Amino acid sequence: MPQQGKPPSNILLRGSLFVLRRKCGKPNCHCADGDLHESPALTYSLHGRTRILSLRPKDVNGVRAALGRYRKVLAQIEKQALDGIQSLRRGIEQERKGRLRGNRR
Repeated sequence: MPQQGKPPSNILLRGSLFVLRRKCGKPNCHCADGDLHESPALTYSLHGRTRILSLRPKDVNGVRAALGRYRKVLAQIEKQALDGIQSLRRGIEQERKGRLRGNRR
């Protein structure tokens, strides 16, 4: 069972990790003078809308690792897709060359 607050090492996360900076609204708080409160967050899109998920500080390293795994898998998929396109293109070009050679007779 995974540790609480730490995503399992096999999950993937899509999105971006960033720091939210905001004022709480209390007049006597340090943020009223410009020293804003900071908290880590994950932003991601879902059904065409951007969502923000506030994180606990202990979640940041696991989320960062899961984002990296997602980018790695995405790069692998992109490479496979491009390889497939190149293979298809070669097959089409070879067939066209074969037809052109056959028409020369």
